[in-house]
Amino acid sequence: MRFVVATHGHCFDGLASAALFTRLIQETRKEPTSFVYRACGYGPDQTKANDGILDGDENAILDYRYAASGALSWFFDHHPTAFGTLEDRGHFDERQPTGRFFFDPTYSSCTRLVADISAKAFGVESPALRELVGWADKIDAARFASAEEAISRDEPVMRLATVVEHHGDDGFLATTIPELLTKELSEVARSPRIQQAYAPLGQKHAEFIDLIRTKSELKDGVVLADLTDQTLQSLGKFVTYALFPQSTYSVVVGVVDSAAKISVGYNPWSGQPRKADISAICARYGGGGHPFVGGVSLAACDVARARSIALQVAEELGS
Repeated sequence: MRFVVATHGHCFDGLASAALFTRLIQETRKEPTSFVYRACGYGPDQTKANDGILDGDENAILDYRYAASGALSWFFDHHPTAFGTLEDRGHFDERQPTGRFFFDPTYSSCTRLVADISAKAFGVESPALRELVGWADKIDAARFASAEEAISRDEPVMRLATVVEHHGDDGFLATTIPELLTKELSEVARSPRIQQAYAPLGQKHAEFIDLIRTKSELKDGVVLADLTDQTLQSLGKFVTYALFPQSTYSVVVGVVDSAAKISVGYNPWSGQPRKADISAICARYGGGGHPFVGGVSLAACDVARARSIALQVAEELGS
């Protein structure tokens, strides 16, 4: 049995979801099963998993936009923007009675959703993975005590999360998920492989903080950072909140790899209520996410449009 697990790539919640789901399948199947992991992203070349990705005997999509494919046999997600079209939602509704298709936007992480469904619907408890579930929930929902804690990389698991954001491709998932299933999370995070991968990223993280400091403008409670004058490896989260604690929202636009990306977020430490549904705003421009954080991806050649969208979103959030 060849099982393809397509999950949100370059994302700690996507990685952790795949680990929990793998354990579920291992505990409920008697036949030998091999796993192939596919890291999916939101860019101009990919908006959802296609049949070329879902080529296993069975196929799952986790923490990622739904694909109305006959090859799809499992689905778990918690993003309000999981369904790109009404047809996608109808396809999901038709298959939900199989007991393998799960969607709940009230969950703060897909990992927690997989863990709870595994226990309630299939009787599979994974006590050894509780720490992984807790960290995925904390990181995906930004449940940090402060913005400073959110951008600190003193904790080894946060270093692992940074490595995932930069290197979380198919090969990384194939190596790391089996480790998470057989070792303590802290052991994986402190391993020479992860620490070596993190070393150059730590310096880039510090440089990114300085870049945000010099390229940001605060207006009407919204931080707008235009980083499009260079190519970055990622658009780090939470930095604007640490540098501008009085801000309620942030909009960061930059060029990452082969895409122009806009990252939008709500500052949970601002003391101000969140009045906007960020996922709905991003969806209008072809993106998505959560009510409190989201993003939009365009082709790298569409930098001017990306900057225009970023400005429109910032003005809407500040109005």
